[in-house]
Amino acid sequence: MSEKFSATLRIGDLNDYIAPSQGCVVSLKANSKSTSSSRIPKFNSEELEKFGGAVKKPAEAVEPVKISLKDCLACSGCITSAETVMLEKQSLDEFLSNLDKGKAVIVSVSPQCRASLAVHFGLSPLQVFKKLTTLFKSMGVKAIFDTSCSRDLTLIESCNEFITRYRHCHSTSNEKSKLSLPMISSACPGWICYAEKSLGSYILPYISSVKSPQQIIGSVIKRHICHSLYLRPEDIYHVTVMPCYDKKLEAVRDDFVFEVEPQGHKITEVDSVLTTGELLDLIQSKSIDFKSLDESPLDKLLTNIDEGGQLYGVTGSSGGYAETIFCYAAKVLFGKEITGPVEFKTIRNSDFKELTLEVEGKPVLKFALCYGFRNLQNVVRKIKAGKCEYQFLEIMACPSGCLNGGGQIKAKRGESAKDLIQSLESKYMENVSLLFDSCCLILEMCILFLICMDKSTQQLNQHDILLALDFFFFFLHWRLHSRSNFSKWQPI
Repeated sequence: MSEKFSATLRIGDLNDYIAPSQGCVVSLKANSKSTSSSRIPKFNSEELEKFGGAVKKPAEAVEPVKISLKDCLACSGCITSAETVMLEKQSLDEFLSNLDKGKAVIVSVSPQCRASLAVHFGLSPLQVFKKLTTLFKSMGVKAIFDTSCSRDLTLIESCNEFITRYRHCHSTSNEKSKLSLPMISSACPGWICYAEKSLGSYILPYISSVKSPQQIIGSVIKRHICHSLYLRPEDIYHVTVMPCYDKKLEAVRDDFVFEVEPQGHKITEVDSVLTTGELLDLIQSKSIDFKSLDESPLDKLLTNIDEGGQLYGVTGSSGGYAETIFCYAAKVLFGKEITGPVEFKTIRNSDFKELTLEVEGKPVLKFALCYGFRNLQNVVRKIKAGKCEYQFLEIMACPSGCLNGGGQIKAKRGESAKDLIQSLESKYMENVSLLFDSCCLILEMCILFLICMDKSTQQLNQHDILLALDFFFFFLHWRLHSRSNFSKWQPI
C-alpha cells in the first residue's frame, strides 16, 4: 500500500520508518481481559517460585490492535511506515456497502481522474464523465458532481487571500508582515502533511488558509446542497474520486468534521475517497464494457458545463493556482491585463518553473511551480533561510503534479511514464475553455453565501443574510440554466 502514497509522505526526509524514539501514538500492546479477582492475594514471581517451580501465567484473551487513519495523522513518524494501517472506510467495499444500505450516495469526480480514464479508454473527458454518470446512477448513486466547480471557488478565495497578504506585506515593515509571503498553495494533502509533521511552525504561516477543492465541495454538499435535495447531512454518503491516495488522509482529518447542532452527530464533509485506479478496478470487477455505456446527461447543479453542453475550466492540470493568481494579481495590483496563456520558464527541471511580471523593466511578481519532493526540499530551505524570491508557490508532492498522482491508472505495457504524462496533459486540455474571469463574480456570490451561513446569525444583520441567500439561489438558477441571465440579477 505504501508505494501508492506520494513520495513526500513515503520518504519523509529519506527516513521511511518509525524509529524507536518515534513510537506509534496508539499502544501496540493488545488489550487483555484480566481474569484476576481483587479478593485473590497478589504475589510477585520470586515469592511464588519459593513454593515450588516456575510460574505459569494463564492465557490472556487479547483483542487485535486497530490503527486508524486519524491515529496516523496524529503521529510524529511517517504515515506509511506501519503496513498495519487499515483503510477501512476508504475502500470500494465500503462504497458498495453504503449503496446496499440505501444511503443517499453522492459522487464528486475530479478532472484529473476523467483525464486518466479518457486516456485509458481512448475517449474524451466529456464522454468519460457522461458514461460515469450512467454507471453510477445504474448502481443507485443519487448525483454525480464535478470538483472543477469547487476548484473555481478555491481559486477565487486564493486570489483574494494573495491580494490581502501582498498588501499587508507591503504596507508595514514589522516582523509579522514578513510571514505573509511567499503564499504557498494548500490543496496537496501530501505536502500539507509533510509540512505539519516534518517542517514545524516556521513554514505553516506561509501556507494558504483556503480549503482544497475536495473539501470545499464536501462542505457545500453536506452544509447547503443537501437541503436542496431534501436530505439531512447525516443521510448523505459523499464519495470523491481523486488522482491521489493522500486525499484519503485529508478526508479523515478532524478539521473537516462538523456538527449541525451543539453536541450533535459528527458529520464528515467527505465520507470516502476512491482513486482512479480503484474506479477502474470497479469497472473491471463487474465486467463492464465502459466504452459501450450510454452517455447520460450531466447533473448541472455543481458541474462546470456551459449552455452548449461542454465542460470548461482553467489551464493548469494541478488546479491552475499559480497561473490564475498571477493573472489576477497582475490586473488588481499593477493594472496589467494578461491575455492568452502565460509562459512558464523552466528553471532546474520540468517540475520547477517560474512566472515573472515586469513593470518598467523591473520584476514585480515572481511565482513558481514546484512539483516533487526534491524541488520541494530546495524551496523550503530557501524559505527557512529567508532567501525565497517568490511571492507565490504552487507546491505538489508528486512529480509532474496531480496528473501523476499515485492513484492514477498506470502506463500500459510498452508506454513510458513520460509518454503517459504527455497524453494526460493533452487529454486534460481537451475540455479547457478559459472562462474563469467571466464567472468570478457569480462564484464570489456563492462564497459570500457560504461564509454567511458558517457564521453566527447574531453577527450578521438581516440584509446580509438575505443578500447572501439571494446571491446563492441566483447562482443555482444560473448553474441550472445559462449564463445569459446573469445581467438580470439585482440585489434585494
